[in-house]
Amino acid sequence: MFKRPLITFIAAIAATSAAIACTSLIATPGATADNSVMITYAADSHNLYGELYSKPAADHAPGAMREVRDWDTGRYLGEIPEISHTYATVGNMNEHGLAISESTWGGHEELVDTTGIIDYGSLIYITLERAKTAREAIKVMTDLVNKYGYASSGESFSIADDKEAWIMELIGKGSKEKGAVWVARRIPDGMISGHANHPRIHKFPLDDPETLYSPDVIDFARKQGYYKGKDKDFDFSLAYAVTDFGALRGCDARVWSFFNRHASGMDKYLQWINEGDTEAVMPLWVKPDSALTVRDMQWAMRDHFEDTPFDMTQDIGAGPFKVPYRWRPMTFTVDGTEYTHERAIATQQTGFTFVAQLRDQVPAPMKGILWFGVDDANTCVYVPIYCCVTEVPYCYAHGNGDMLTLSWDAAFWVHNYVANQAYNRYSQMIPDIRRVQNSLEDAMEQAVAETEAQVMSLPADRQRRELSMFSDYWANRATREFKQLGDYLFVKYLDGNIKKETSPGVFKRTPEGQCEYPQFGGYSDEYFRSVANDAGERLKVKQPEKIK
Repeated sequence: MFKRPLITFIAAIAATSAAIACTSLIATPGATADNSVMITYAADSHNLYGELYSKPAADHAPGAMREVRDWDTGRYLGEIPEISHTYATVGNMNEHGLAISESTWGGHEELVDTTGIIDYGSLIYITLERAKTAREAIKVMTDLVNKYGYASSGESFSIADDKEAWIMELIGKGSKEKGAVWVARRIPDGMISGHANHPRIHKFPLDDPETLYSPDVIDFARKQGYYKGKDKDFDFSLAYAVTDFGALRGCDARVWSFFNRHASGMDKYLQWINEGDTEAVMPLWVKPDSALTVRDMQWAMRDHFEDTPFDMTQDIGAGPFKVPYRWRPMTFTVDGTEYTHERAIATQQTGFTFVAQLRDQVPAPMKGILWFGVDDANTCVYVPIYCCVTEVPYCYAHGNGDMLTLSWDAAFWVHNYVANQAYNRYSQMIPDIRRVQNSLEDAMEQAVAETEAQVMSLPADRQRRELSMFSDYWANRATREFKQLGDYLFVKYLDGNIKKETSPGVFKRTPEGQCEYPQFGGYSDEYFRSVANDAGERLKVKQPEKIK
């Protein structure tokens, strides 16, 4: 068993980065039904506003500089020279179908470079402006941090193009030494992978062209006292990260749940998740039992450990309405014993989420589709945003509301309107949400196929225009229909009651036109039993002695 002090991981990482507790899943060609590459992302933060970033392609004069601001805080970090031409970006994808996502894992605090000017968020968005492929992106990213210093803590990146997907894990060298130590591995075709706030690369081959690493990744660990063994036995994750209960149960468990959903035999890795047994370290990738679709990846992002030992709907914390959410703080103490809530992939504090679908057998304007959603992945609608879009749909646009300014035109606020009602009475409301969510996503999936067939033979500029209008239409339609869903939920479940309906979405009236008397939703049997056990003597129905 691997033993380290049980540092409260969630508390430790909460002090570092706003968008820190994120999840990214990966599926490669051969593991996907359409032979595309797919990576996902949930940008989870309690103060991140969900919007779609965008920057047009541009030419830059010699001597032009690019300002760098910390992605999480907006704090000015410095400036770097601009390159002659930068590519257009939309969200975490660029015009060439390159996509990058991340998850933060902290690691040794002394390795944060307080003098560096490239934070992890800026590293992603600068790279999207400068690279066309995943391998180019790895070089751009490592060159940037080596030259300008890395201003963040340990990070895992999913880096993918239309042919391959990589995981790169990177951490700085502290303020006394510029640059970073890192390792990157290509996920083989036919495999799925993922990372969730803990580095997933353990031992790696030293002479494999599909594995890249900084020349000093092992020597630096020795110099710092993190590792003493032979090169061939070096484990990046154990050397540079803090592997404790929170890292395993709060982080690797999310990846395990994704694997378990799509591959047989995953129970054997529960020894790693629950006990840190290094003889049962979960592999970086596994082969799925069947090929995954875009919808599979969307549903993987909606996971709450359902039907696993960590199922969040099955303990008393779920309450009478089987709510698979737990409010922060993550850990709590009762009678001197520390406990934790489960941390699932789907969580309430998501700013934005996506499934990037990258394809190599289609025209350039449709190489990449960013299936984009805002707020909780479980209750969002994933909308297809093509890599060629020239304008962000208004419902996702910067300046349309913010974290302190409600806007009914903003998809972020509309989706929160729906989700936050469901958090109170989840088991009752989620079927209504699924009805609208599935209807929209089914319709968009069909519309994508039909529209691409129609525009396939058009000139590239016409394709870009048509696909941009297509993305704009569906983004605004989904937002509009979810606002209607939020209004419907508010009316239907008012005051703890449930209005009767003649059909879904149509409320029942009496012959005189009045509201039909509502149903009482009540509570679950488990809830009634817990109340009886806690306050049964006081609440028990009795006949007073004098009336008998």
